[in-house]
Amino acid sequence: MSMADAVVIGGGAAGTLCAALAAGNGARVVLLEPNRELGRKLRITGKGRCNVTNDCTPREFIDAIPGDGRFLRSAIYRFTCQDAMAFFESLGVPLKTERGRRVFPQSDRAGDIAGALTRLCHTNGVEIQREKAKAIKVGADGVEAVLTSAGEIPCRSAVICTGGLSYPGTGSTGDGYKLAEALGHTINKCRPSLVPLESPDDYCGEMQGFSLRNVTLSAYENDKLIYRELGEMLFTHFGVSGPLVLSASAHMRNFGSAKYRLSIDLKPGLDEKKLDARILRDLEKYQNREFRNCLGDLAGKAMIPVLVRLSGIPETERANSVTREQRRGLVKLFKEFPVAISRPRPISEAIVTAGGVSTREVDPRTMMSKLVPGLYFAGEVLDLDAYTGGYNLQIAWSTAFTAANSLRTEDM
Repeated sequence: MSMADAVVIGGGAAGTLCAALAAGNGARVVLLEPNRELGRKLRITGKGRCNVTNDCTPREFIDAIPGDGRFLRSAIYRFTCQDAMAFFESLGVPLKTERGRRVFPQSDRAGDIAGALTRLCHTNGVEIQREKAKAIKVGADGVEAVLTSAGEIPCRSAVICTGGLSYPGTGSTGDGYKLAEALGHTINKCRPSLVPLESPDDYCGEMQGFSLRNVTLSAYENDKLIYRELGEMLFTHFGVSGPLVLSASAHMRNFGSAKYRLSIDLKPGLDEKKLDARILRDLEKYQNREFRNCLGDLAGKAMIPVLVRLSGIPETERANSVTREQRRGLVKLFKEFPVAISRPRPISEAIVTAGGVSTREVDPRTMMSKLVPGLYFAGEVLDLDAYTGGYNLQIAWSTAFTAANSLRTEDM
């Protein structure tokens, strides 16, 4: 086979953008993707809507990355969130900005983003091969070829864009880690991020399917506050999930050595004094009812039996018999509803993978390996992850853009 300027390994978000841009720059690019269609994970991201990016500043973007955000300083300034928005709109995908500055296609179809990138690959002449990379061949001057089951592809550059370990059904099986490790790269331990959380508390399962809106969730690591946000969450058979929980999980980076717990403010719009007055009014309103039948104006039906049990107030006690002390305990329960956390759900259920190729061994200005000339990385394969809100896809776009514009395209 004739010499390729670059072989891009993996046809996800980072891989398709990198391949399309490099080919648009005049490089001869081969894209390896064993799946029948490009961007398979991209097509289901954001529940099929695709949170393309976040309309934030570079500084805010860096602050949304709990690990080594500084590594992305050069990349995000080279291809900002606004650059990503303009880019996709130039491809004919109108965008809209929603709460939290989250950016989506106006159509609410993730397939529009994946389709636009696929068309750009074809337009720019990317050669797509439905093969897996088995190994990367290196010589004295760095990358020489990529080996597949179909043979050897001679190349000047190879870009590993294979994603992480989340959503393995889409092809994210950790192949890129093996390729990088074989060439001497350090792979930092992979763990789930933006993932539902398991709880040992039985009452979570009792409330399975019950969602909370406009609540404030606080997360604690060894009793130190690490996250607090207003939003939505959901009880499940194993514990808790939903937007607030996924975001909180990104701050929980020490499972095994630290203890985690959640506290839910069910009535963030009321301080304790106003909530106490509200509860007192309800108890007076339903004074002749049993306590278990007095909370319907304050809590959802699925949650009432749990609140009654945790309050310690006998469920058959008459409302007019509830003491001030018991009422104070109920106020505290509404303001600090407890959920113990035992562990995250498996990495296969995570939205993104934390961990991966150590950024210490990658040049942040080019995304090229510091160990192997001509070897590049982009996207989730790197040890980079961010909070929910479009930031993780922006990591893919910025690192892919940087790699595509830094490739070795002639003999050095």
